[in-house]
Amino acid sequence: MKTYKILMSTAIMTVMFAACTKDLNTKPIDPLVTTSADVFDNPAAYKEALAKLYASLAIAGQAINFSEPDIAASDQGTACFLREYWAAEEVTTDECINAWGDGGLVEYHGGIWSDNNLYVQLMYERIFTNIAYCNEYIRDVNGKLGTLSGQLKTDATQYLAEARFLRAYFYFCAMNEYGNVPFATETDLPGTFLPKQITSANLFKYIESELIAIQPTLADPGQNEYARVDRAADWVLLSRMYLNAEVYTGTQRYTDCVTYSNKIISSNVYTLHPSYQQLFLADNNTDRDEIILPIAENGVSTEGYGDVTFIIHAAVGGSEDATNEFGIASGGWAGNRMTTTFVNKVFSDRRDKRAIFYTNGQDTTQISNPTIFSQGYLSAKWKNVTSAGVPGSNNTFVDTDFPLFRLGEVYLNYAEAVLRGGSGGDAATALSLVNKLRERAYGGVTGDITAGQLTTSFLLDERGRELHWEMFRRTDLIRYGQFTGGSYLWDWKGNVMAGAATDSHLNLFPLPASDLLLNNNLKQNPGYGN
Repeated sequence: MKTYKILMSTAIMTVMFAACTKDLNTKPIDPLVTTSADVFDNPAAYKEALAKLYASLAIAGQAINFSEPDIAASDQGTACFLREYWAAEEVTTDECINAWGDGGLVEYHGGIWSDNNLYVQLMYERIFTNIAYCNEYIRDVNGKLGTLSGQLKTDATQYLAEARFLRAYFYFCAMNEYGNVPFATETDLPGTFLPKQITSANLFKYIESELIAIQPTLADPGQNEYARVDRAADWVLLSRMYLNAEVYTGTQRYTDCVTYSNKIISSNVYTLHPSYQQLFLADNNTDRDEIILPIAENGVSTEGYGDVTFIIHAAVGGSEDATNEFGIASGGWAGNRMTTTFVNKVFSDRRDKRAIFYTNGQDTTQISNPTIFSQGYLSAKWKNVTSAGVPGSNNTFVDTDFPLFRLGEVYLNYAEAVLRGGSGGDAATALSLVNKLRERAYGGVTGDITAGQLTTSFLLDERGRELHWEMFRRTDLIRYGQFTGGSYLWDWKGNVMAGAATDSHLNLFPLPASDLLLNNNLKQNPGYGN
């Protein structure tokens, strides 16, 4: 553990403070200090450092006791990637409203954020910190690869491909949230430049080229270690990107979305898990039939308040049985719940087993005051109990993994891309795939739809039913033209109880004001000034 911790600490120091030195080849005199210059003298370090890249999806820093954070924050939970990205994709939409009254989250749901919003800044810092980690790893391992041989060289080559995937994923997140962002790769030495801004369209091309280039080196679908990237994960990310390509580049890529969705489906490696609820329980690490790539969680080794621990605790409060039903310490954090609009629109048919929400003990299902947790529908989708009802290993830090990519999404990507004109698929298959999801949700064919009912409008609601609270809603609403404007209103959109139209500039978050002051190569997104 010590080797990769020091390596990645060095990465951040060079990103943040490299202007202090011109000698990038300097090695420390103290022989007890390990840096990226010699850390890979230990063969085990190649995998240990890669583990840090994966860990940056969930935890806040270099140690599980919060003593070595990557990013300065008064609450280290808010400096974690999963919590920040989840809030950006969910709290800003009809799927979630927060009761804490936090400066930042109120603005998120109300659509009144600015370039000084704390959550906007922390998400940006976390994404680019993680990219810096990946760049450092790729740079250092590339420099060592020619000296390796045998199995270690084979392994290191695959590790490099996985690191490039993770960097591509983080750049995808940056593109998805901020549009035109600063850009650097392993060839850009820290301390020698200020990153230039890349357009969303050009960043799309870069991510696409990286994901295609690494495919031959990644493990076959389902053949890598649990929670590590394989070729199927690469295909899912491409499918997701192509579905949204018009938003990022102005050009539709629905045929490519169908192509990569087909690759996953026709691999015959993945099938729908029989129980929807079990995908979000503490033993979902055994659900390897549907989950293609999880963010792994463990109540002992991934201690933090920013991963699925946040998702579960923040959804529990009031009269809910936190200990027995959710497997967490009594009380919960009484934060997140669904809006009334979302539940009534998307889950009008309560026979659907994906309608996993809680109303007992709530004062009302209408939200007249966003800060009163006892108003609205409480989500019970995520729990820290196993499919047998046994609590997780820790009642504070949870065991429930986050399914970053799963087959359910792929089915819906395929169906929407076909309906929007993508070739290489057909409407009959699209209908069949959607009905497979619905048959799981209804426990039979009573929820099946007909070809005439399968429309893009239906699919937006179906994505809400299948994928709610899984970091899709903001992106989906933007693709459908319903995130901003007044065509679709929900509780407290526009900071008004009945909902109000919002301006289209909110389809992108602003670059943080603090980064604009540091880097004069950056231009702010329209609508935020500067």
